[in-house]
Amino acid sequence: MPGRALLDMKSRLDGLLKEAVVCVEGAAVDKDALLDIKVRYLGRKGGVSSFLKELASLSAEERKAAGEAINQVKDSLEGLIEGRLAALEERARTLALEKERLDVTLPGRRFPLGRRHPVMQVMAEIEAIFRGLGFDVAEGPEIEHDYYNFEALNIPKDHPARDMQDTFYVTEDVLLRTHTSPVQIREMKRVKPPVRIIAPGTVYRKDSDVTHTPMFHQVEVFMVDEGVTFAHLKGVLTQFLQGLFGTDTPLRFRPSFFPFTEPSAEVDIRCVICKGAGCRVCKASGWLEILGAGMIHPEVFKSVGYDYERWSGFAFGLGVERIAMLKYGIDDLRLLFENDLRFLRQF
Repeated sequence: MPGRALLDMKSRLDGLLKEAVVCVEGAAVDKDALLDIKVRYLGRKGGVSSFLKELASLSAEERKAAGEAINQVKDSLEGLIEGRLAALEERARTLALEKERLDVTLPGRRFPLGRRHPVMQVMAEIEAIFRGLGFDVAEGPEIEHDYYNFEALNIPKDHPARDMQDTFYVTEDVLLRTHTSPVQIREMKRVKPPVRIIAPGTVYRKDSDVTHTPMFHQVEVFMVDEGVTFAHLKGVLTQFLQGLFGTDTPLRFRPSFFPFTEPSAEVDIRCVICKGAGCRVCKASGWLEILGAGMIHPEVFKSVGYDYERWSGFAFGLGVERIAMLKYGIDDLRLLFENDLRFLRQF
């Protein structure tokens, strides 16, 4: 028959269990409160552990029965508290999933994509046309020597054409290139004919208004071989400009002068705005000046060591921004450099 001490312990254990159950029920939806209850009753200094200290005062037979009773209470409380904690975690997970639930029938969200700048779009189109005609792409330095930028192109220091360039000088003999024609000199010094090269790149001049900026882009195109004539130049330009503006675009050649070509010509296309009827853009002429061209001057061949009696060639250069303005109907060059997304998204 169990002694009074064992009966008293079991009675107190029952009271502790009931007390803990009431506390757990009261904190059913509060995780922190449940954890506090767990520490209060099942921790190292908790209510259940305090009964273990009393085992020493019981007989061996009573200790076994008391230990079993203590473990039953401990297991009951652990099961109850852990069950409630698990239920709380499951409820929180369910609420989170409901909050984050995706309706797969809704249309997807489109993320904005970057695009090439309109100037770069035109540059890429120009390169593609000339690559299709068998031309290679070459590049050169933007900080250039006076020799490559002027003298080797038959523009000596006292030549009036230098005044037209509005050059940014770094030193007396070093400058920011005013055109991509220096690449022509560098490439002809590097390789022997025949050559077909286009040289796209950034150039700099002291000029800024509705149709000019201090920094802009040019493409230099040149070809050197035996028997190259002005007719070849006209054929390549016709193919290029009609590939860029459409096969129904007429063009015309007007005599002109450039120090590095002879004979030289200005090339016009029918106005892409008014289709030749006459407008403000073409100054009522029906034509738009598009680029300068000509046969490479013998003095340029001398500067690169080419035999001008054997080899002949043509060269022409064009401003990419001007092409972009004509192609897209832009009336102010500065729009291309203001980085206004409302403007750029149109392209």
